[in-house]
Amino acid sequence: MFDQGRFHISAAAIALAAGIAPPAFAQSETAQPETQGAESVNPQAPSEIIVTAQRREENLQDIPIAATAISGDDLDAKAVQSIEDLQYAAPSVSITDQGLTQSVNIRGIGIASGSPAVANGVATYLDGVFQPPILTSSSFYDIASVEVLRGPQGTLVGSNSTGGAIFVNTVNPSFDRIKGYGKVHYGSYDSVGMEGAVNLPVSDTFALRIAGLTRWRDSYYEDLGPFDNNPDSLDEQAVRVGAMWEPGAFRVLGKVEFIDKNTGGYAYRPIEGTAFENARTDDIRELTYNAPTLNHERAINASLELRYELGSGIVLRSLSGYTNKRINNLYDNDAALAPSNADPTASFNQVQDQFVRERQWTQEINIISPTDGDFNWIVGGYYQKNKVDVDIESRAGDIVGDPTDIVNFQDKLTLGVFAQIGYYLTPALELQVGGRYSHYKVDSTGSVTIGSDGPVFGPDGLVVADLAGDHEDGRATGKIALNWTVNDDNLIYAFAARGYKPGGANNATSEFGPETVWDYEIGWKANLFDNHIRTQVGGFYMDYSDFQFDAIDPVTGQGGIVNIANATIKGFEVQAQAVFGGFSFDGGIAYVDSNLDAVTIVNSRELPNIGQLGPQCPPGTSSNPPACFDYGPFLAVAGGGPNLFSPEWSYNAGAQYEFLLSDAASLTPRINYAYVGSRWTNLFYDPQLDLLEGRGLLSAMLTLRYNDWMIEAYGTNLADKEYVSGQSGNNEFYGAPREFGVRASVRF
Repeated sequence: MFDQGRFHISAAAIALAAGIAPPAFAQSETAQPETQGAESVNPQAPSEIIVTAQRREENLQDIPIAATAISGDDLDAKAVQSIEDLQYAAPSVSITDQGLTQSVNIRGIGIASGSPAVANGVATYLDGVFQPPILTSSSFYDIASVEVLRGPQGTLVGSNSTGGAIFVNTVNPSFDRIKGYGKVHYGSYDSVGMEGAVNLPVSDTFALRIAGLTRWRDSYYEDLGPFDNNPDSLDEQAVRVGAMWEPGAFRVLGKVEFIDKNTGGYAYRPIEGTAFENARTDDIRELTYNAPTLNHERAINASLELRYELGSGIVLRSLSGYTNKRINNLYDNDAALAPSNADPTASFNQVQDQFVRERQWTQEINIISPTDGDFNWIVGGYYQKNKVDVDIESRAGDIVGDPTDIVNFQDKLTLGVFAQIGYYLTPALELQVGGRYSHYKVDSTGSVTIGSDGPVFGPDGLVVADLAGDHEDGRATGKIALNWTVNDDNLIYAFAARGYKPGGANNATSEFGPETVWDYEIGWKANLFDNHIRTQVGGFYMDYSDFQFDAIDPVTGQGGIVNIANATIKGFEVQAQAVFGGFSFDGGIAYVDSNLDAVTIVNSRELPNIGQLGPQCPPGTSSNPPACFDYGPFLAVAGGGPNLFSPEWSYNAGAQYEFLLSDAASLTPRINYAYVGSRWTNLFYDPQLDLLEGRGLLSAMLTLRYNDWMIEAYGTNLADKEYVSGQSGNNEFYGAPREFGVRASVRF
């Protein structure tokens, strides 16, 4: 999407076109999806969470990395309904709404641009398959566990994990019996939803699992404009089919999912202090659109895992994946009607029609050793191919060259080979070494054309930017660690790890390089007070190089991605879980101190709103857009402060008490509080335009369980906090208001 009120047409013009909580408590059987990621040995201890991010089934408390996991049973209890909610359940996680994409950052590293030329810095996986950044906000259902790994995961995850990685694991079919669950809910804003799953063991070696979800909700907003839009409403359907065949040592597991989601468009308002601020009302739930809005998202996600265990215990594994995601959007770019006191030269009819499609094919091969000896290892190879299609038409009635048409097609290729070995120097001390080499290549075609419908440039319009380009790079990443198992209740680890995010091409003459980060970390995981309390404590220091950011290149006058600065990031994270009888508690806190180098760039907000400006004028030549323009007076110092999307403090806490009413019934009240600190969204650090204020959100739930039946009354954002959840251009998004509801569910 364009910077509202200006059209600096370039590769950056397609910027918005493409782009946890601690382990679960031990508790009674609930009417939730059966969680494969959790198991409890002692009912008076926090439940153990089994995670698979390192390609093996491992107890979260035993792996020497900073990680948080939520079992599927605990998602509702912690008010986690989608990826966005993880920032309220895991320390150091920041997820900022940017409309088409969500800016996911961990410890201030991830993605600070919506351009499709920029790769993720926090890799998100669904059943082990990497997910492109678009269409990742769909609702969770039939989930086994969600795992959040903090810090660069350069060995096993690879080139898109400078900040960390998120793994969403759905429930697998099983052979034991016919079983499943069903759930319905009704809540504020006429929110209605149903979800469920059924497991069908066809034979002793073959099983099916079918899960689905449907949800509706009215908009949180009222559109005062003539089109009576319903942005930010919800009409979502999804279905997933899984099949597993396991005739012995060989296992085949396949899943395919279909998602269809309509929201009526994105809901945002002009930021106070921008050109269209006069269109704002005093109520953040009132919008002033004068154009129709639409948001329709469709996705196909498929995975196929083949595993064979040799007699020696070595596992051969293949994981194939395919995704096909499509989004249609209609925007009112300026989000504004023309008020009576508006600037008569300002445009109030900027409209954009956008289509984005991304298809992806992935293949990973692993050879995994057993872990019962002094020496263990994993080796593997990775292939990923992405095809991105972007088609945008923007209109602004008083801008010369109306309309503007943008087409961009990208082919991306990612290759990787990796290995990780562990060797026990003593029975308690393990040396772990991992390495990976990633290769990345992108080819891009496309153009930006203006005036195709007008008499000035003819029916074909004028091509003002060629988006064709290519880029190729590669980096070695990895990790070296010492892991000391002091005893059965204490693990201490220290490591150095390197992560990498690839570069890309803005056009044929402009490329940007990769980002890299070195992470130095120490951690301690402990079971205390006869295993009633579990803790995870860690500290980190990170060197972050070649930060990628959107900026204007004065030489060409075009916007694009540039490597502008380096940063240092340091901090600590603490998590704890406790169970004492019926009382349970969990919490986490993170402190992140970041500092980004200062840099001199063009302040695009100060440029005149007259369409194409052109390249930098030669010395002694006056500005004459679009032939040339003098950018010198608009150069300004940026950076020199915190990294973007990086709250200094974040913390969360939850507590519950289970009252046993009988052998078959219980009543459990629970309360959650989460705080995410303020964060900057732009390197100019304008407190009015670039600062997202911190917010603390309170939620609660009361659960009545009777055998396999359960009724829950819930409330979210109980204090009805009004807060800005993200920005796009000169517009801002808002978080959900206070909501109440009731859920009823049954497990069979």
